[in-house]
Amino acid sequence: MDAGVAALLGAAVGSFSTLGAAVVNGRTQARTQHAQWRRQYRRDAYAAYLGALHDRDIAMDAILKALQAASPDLAEVDRTVEHFITRARDVHRAAEVVIIEGPPSIVEAIDRIAEASSGLSEVMQRMVKEAHAADTSERMELAATASVRERRLYRAVSEFRVQARGVLGNAD
Repeated sequence: MDAGVAALLGAAVGSFSTLGAAVVNGRTQARTQHAQWRRQYRRDAYAAYLGALHDRDIAMDAILKALQAASPDLAEVDRTVEHFITRARDVHRAAEVVIIEGPPSIVEAIDRIAEASSGLSEVMQRMVKEAHAADTSERMELAATASVRERRLYRAVSEFRVQARGVLGNAD
């Protein structure tokens, strides 16, 4: 084989090797960028969900505070309930994005939050109904039940945070 053909074959092999390495590096970089984009999108969705939960919880606290008075201002109670309903809808919308984007562990955590939220909302509805009926016979019992369910909700939200950190690779 003469030197020209050998040089040509060497150049061709070198070119194919370089091209192969470029393709592999390009695919690896694309996967890395996609994973980074997905992580950022999930992080934003999780943060929006937690923000909506926070706003809803502040609205919930306003209802409970309005109901604490010996003789609650029913117009104020109704106003805080309407605000709470709006914030609860915001939570639902934010949860839908997280459910679509998240793995099963996140969906399970959201389900636990929804269950705890529902339990607390049920008690709050009874408290509001009692206030409108001017019936205080179950007031102390309902307040105690609301407190227990509030703690259950807090634990469910804390569990969501742990799951979200794990999915995002931030688990310590």
